[in-house]
Amino acid sequence: MAYAVFAHYRCEPADAEIVRDALTKMREHTREEPANLAYEVHAEEGRPGGFVLYEVYEDRAGFDAHAAADHFAELIIGTVRPLLTERTVTFAEVL
Repeated sequence: MAYAVFAHYRCEPADAEIVRDALTKMREHTREEPANLAYEVHAEEGRPGGFVLYEVYEDRAGFDAHAAADHFAELIIGTVRPLLTERTVTFAEVL
C-alpha cells in the first residue's frame, strides 16, 4: 500500500532562502529514489518561511529507505531542521 507524508515546516523569514534551497535539492534527490512516487515542495502563500511538503512512496519501507539516505541526513537533518521554528509531520496510508 502506498505511503504518504505531509510535512509543514516554518522558519524565520531570514532563513527561508536557505530552507527553500535545501528542500528543492532534496526534491531532486528524492525523485531519483526507486520507491518514491511523488515529492512536491510548496511555499505557503502569504506566510514567509512557511513550506508544505507532499511525498508518496510505494510503501513504508520506501519511506524508511528515504529517511536513511545520505541526502536526507545532509539536507533535512543537517540543514533544514536546525532552522525550523515549527514542524508537523503526518504519515498516512493511501487508500
